Amino acid sequence: MAFRREITGFSNPTVKALRALREKKHRKAAGKFLAEGLRLLTDARESGHIPEVLVLAKGREPHPLLAELEAAVDAVGGEVIETSPDILSKITGKDNPQAVAGVFAEFDTALASLDRRRADIWLVAQALRDPGNLGTMLRTGDAIGAGGLILLDDCADPFSVEAVRASMGAVFTQRIARAEWSEFEPWLRGGASQLVAASLREAQPYRGAPYAAPCFVMVGNESRGLPEAYEMACDLRVTMPMKGRADSLNAAVAAAVLGYEVLASFENPS
Repeated sequence: MAFRREITGFSNPTVKALRALREKKHRKAAGKFLAEGLRLLTDARESGHIPEVLVLAKGREPHPLLAELEAAVDAVGGEVIETSPDILSKITGKDNPQAVAGVFAEFDTALASLDRRRADIWLVAQALRDPGNLGTMLRTGDAIGAGGLILLDDCADPFSVEAVRASMGAVFTQRIARAEWSEFEPWLRGGASQLVAASLREAQPYRGAPYAAPCFVMVGNESRGLPEAYEMACDLRVTMPMKGRADSLNAAVAAAVLGYEVLASFENPS
């Protein structure tokens, strides 16, 4: 049976510790992160991830999925906390928090833990700074059946509240790895791989390009794009038509467009 307790004070040490997980240095020190919302926590449970701590708002409406979530926390000996919506708002940083939040242990993000044979498509982001874009890429990866997202160099934290929220639960379904380019490139070349990026350098149209599995679709920083050396290291560089005044797509959108084109080429080989 999970241990249950009620917290009524804003200055309670547990509230302070949970609230601190909104900051990267405290997440790193604790090895834990926050996720909020019944749908997101249900996705986590269905993917085999059970929160160590479940925080519930008093006065919440009963829901069968919430009951299943509480039972799952019970089964692993986790802790269930009840508190006011105002205190839950302080913990999550949202003015109108949902009725439930959970604390999870961060996942193993070592590049060596990935099995490239697990999927035909992988997404790669270099120096991606916006947590919303990172979360969107996780969501895209889930949608196209990618194996996961590899974060290169100085990327946003995938376990930030903003990235987890933007992933819509995909943070629990997609493998995440973090590495420097100097580590990633030899790992990539140590097995079957095709590295693909959108580029204007010696590129061919993205439609009908010769994609090959496992295909690693790489996008760069939102404002600078990919370094030239990274682009030239790609096995395939493709270009997408820009019919209007904009000269580029949002990084996460570009990953989605390319990801779906790769998926289509694998599902309908010519």
